[in-house]
Amino acid sequence: MPVNVAIAQINSTVGDLAGNSARIADAARRAAAAGADIVVTPELSLVGYPPEDLLLRRSFYAKSSSALDALATELAGLKGLHVIVGHPLTEEGSDGEFVNYNAASVLKEGAIVATYRKHALPNYTVFDEKRYFTPSDEACTFDVKGTRFAINICEDTWYPDMPARAKAAGAQVLLVPNASPYHMNKEHLRTEVMRENVSSRGMALVYANLYGAQDELVFDGASFVLDAAGELRAQLKHFGE
Repeated sequence: MPVNVAIAQINSTVGDLAGNSARIADAARRAAAAGADIVVTPELSLVGYPPEDLLLRRSFYAKSSSALDALATELAGLKGLHVIVGHPLTEEGSDGEFVNYNAASVLKEGAIVATYRKHALPNYTVFDEKRYFTPSDEACTFDVKGTRFAINICEDTWYPDMPARAKAAGAQVLLVPNASPYHMNKEHLRTEVMRENVSSRGMALVYANLYGAQDELVFDGASFVLDAAGELRAQLKHFGE
């Protein structure tokens, strides 16, 4: 049975939880009205990217968690719709210490039904995610109308490890929230790396990238879809939603 997937290529603002929640909710409603079964938003879409030292504040995680719960409740009436939302997550470990993750959760009918925690944390050029987050290596899958979907986050797909774990977990389609900044020829590089690490494993891919700007970073959107053979099936070439 066909599954309709929508890309919400939104411009999240760092720290604006209310505004970002409204953007995600608006995109979800428009996607549902168009017949979507799944909506994929960018990396850390709930809080903006990169939130940097806001991530050192315990209160920021608490507010993010409350905003995520409120968003799930707000979207509860969109029956059957799965909304992938990027957010920071903190959990208490077995030793009593808190562990922080760059996460993406699946919201459906008022509940958080699955959560993926990012594995590959970039720590070069403009990135310093190892300062804030802990890696995880667990796959996250969910089924919609007989198709199994998995989630990876941005950098995860630039290496073979996590796409391989998703495939081993039975994934047929990989959903990838991104906050990938622009540089010359970046668009071509993204598609080639996705073909090498994802399409080569026989999985289709939905790549949802942030657009806009934050400090010195420019996010070009340019989201796209590859089928399981690596053929480009859809592409957003321009800035904007």
